[in-house]
Amino acid sequence: MREQALFDKIDLHLIRVLHTVLTDRSVSRAAIRLGMYQPAVSAALKRLRDLAGDPLLVRSGTGMVPTDAGLRMIEPAAAILRSAEMLFSDARGFDPQTATSTFRIAASDYLDPLFLPLLMAQIKSLAPLARIEIHPLTSDSDYHAHLSLGQVDVVIGNWQKPPEDLHMARLLDDDLVSLVNRDHPATRRGWDAETWLAVDHIAPTPLHPGARGIIDQMLDEMGLRRNISARCAHFGLIPDMVASSLLVLTTGRQYCERFTERLPVKILECPIALPRLVYYQLWHERTHSSASARWLRERIKAVAASLRPPTGESDTKT
Repeated sequence: MREQALFDKIDLHLIRVLHTVLTDRSVSRAAIRLGMYQPAVSAALKRLRDLAGDPLLVRSGTGMVPTDAGLRMIEPAAAILRSAEMLFSDARGFDPQTATSTFRIAASDYLDPLFLPLLMAQIKSLAPLARIEIHPLTSDSDYHAHLSLGQVDVVIGNWQKPPEDLHMARLLDDDLVSLVNRDHPATRRGWDAETWLAVDHIAPTPLHPGARGIIDQMLDEMGLRRNISARCAHFGLIPDMVASSLLVLTTGRQYCERFTERLPVKILECPIALPRLVYYQLWHERTHSSASARWLRERIKAVAASLRPPTGESDTKT
């Protein structure tokens, strides 16, 4: 009976306050995001603390951090909010012009740098009331868990062997090339496989310790290894580093082409025949039949096609 009495005191608004306060780690920032006055958020937090029998958010230095109990509530709260959003939006049918859905996209920054800006523009033009969150794929990104818990709706990236336990659709194919400074010796002399392997390469920081990037996985299968002398976690800054050094960046042609007019760089063909990069969007079974999620996936597909039409049929797991 006591549990039922506690449950009766909880409403969806209170869950939203809980999730926002715990993720923002600030009552004032949560108030701004929720469009509420700060005293109202503080009052809701007091109610939540009374219900939980735990402070949930405590001071640490100059900021605030969730307690252990608070941390355990973040994922269930996110799942409840996402499920409620899907429950009512899909029951009514999805109308982009009036939808207030939140679209959560996790994306690799190896993508064409125009991709996410164009996607953002298209979503906001067709669904002006929708909210959009772009999440990075970083070393602590467990995208399987994030998809299953509803923390993200779609993951976009490239994998040599995409995971088989998620739905997926092919977006783009691209060939691998090297980006170098215009004054790099290879622009005059050319290079063979041995020279290319020995030059100073720059590569993204691995997603987790010991991980091998997709290009190095390809080279491993050929029994080859390149000389990576620099790594950077911010992929978007690497072309500028190449432009001011003798470092070599090897990635998709489409990405490299965006920098050849802005920076003193040149695209060179790789002397080793590497497989093409394939970019996919991945999603979980939980959103497979959602009208709003299907709409989002169609927008992603349309933007990818507008940048460069796919070379093959869309390969979707059902």
